[in-house]
Amino acid sequence: MTQNKPGLPGHTLSARAKTAQDLKSVTGRAFAILDTFDGGHRHQSLASISRRCGLPLSTVHRMVHELVDLGALIRTIDGSYEIGSKIWRLGILASLHSDLREIALPYMEDIYQLGNDAVQIGVLDGFRCLIVERIAGSRTLAVISKPGARLPLHASGVGKVLLANGSRELQEAVLGSLDRYTGNTITDAKVLEQQLKDIKRQGFAHSQEELAMGATSLAVPIAGYGNKVTAALGIVTPVANRDLERMVSVLKVSAAALSRKLVLSGLGDLSQRV
Repeated sequence: MTQNKPGLPGHTLSARAKTAQDLKSVTGRAFAILDTFDGGHRHQSLASISRRCGLPLSTVHRMVHELVDLGALIRTIDGSYEIGSKIWRLGILASLHSDLREIALPYMEDIYQLGNDAVQIGVLDGFRCLIVERIAGSRTLAVISKPGARLPLHASGVGKVLLANGSRELQEAVLGSLDRYTGNTITDAKVLEQQLKDIKRQGFAHSQEELAMGATSLAVPIAGYGNKVTAALGIVTPVANRDLERMVSVLKVSAAALSRKLVLSGLGDLSQRV
């Protein structure tokens, strides 16, 4: 169950509700509705959306159905709503994503050639990890982290890297709401907090069957200006893979080279480009 932390952006009505002037326009109301979705509110009912954006339920009902028709939202099997693929397709046109993908792809391809595993790169997006690019692996393994996917920070390799190197406020918010995805998902805040310290000390994260059974993921940080972590580079591979230790070294070398390239290209602080 999601727990709202007092004072955290995006978790109170005052932080989400738009000004009266903003809500007079159709565009303002549409963005107010879309803005209610975040890492702690990925699937919402009409009542939840109405409460969080401060608009009447009747208005939300009408506009949400219009947004569904346009592909900005989708309705799930249980009747709740979540962000649709069109938002991702528009977002990928932003210079942050296109520039990052262009620079990172050669390094990702090199990693793929060495292990034939799925390779992915992600950035922090609220309380989730947004997968900006992925190269599908050749092994028989279902990978859910397609481009545009927003993975939980506590259950994925790339997510754990970003969480371990994130702010204390971010960590407290995530530690207060640990959803379970498999029997191996860490839902004990104290256990995860210690793991985050180990990840930051060791320079890599390992998630084994915590998000999907049969899959293990490794990830390392990508640093920018002032050695600040701005993204995560990782692989998803079958649990049976016995070559993980070598792949950690490969990922670290690739991430160091990619970090230098991003700084030289003026992308040393991705958070300022969002």
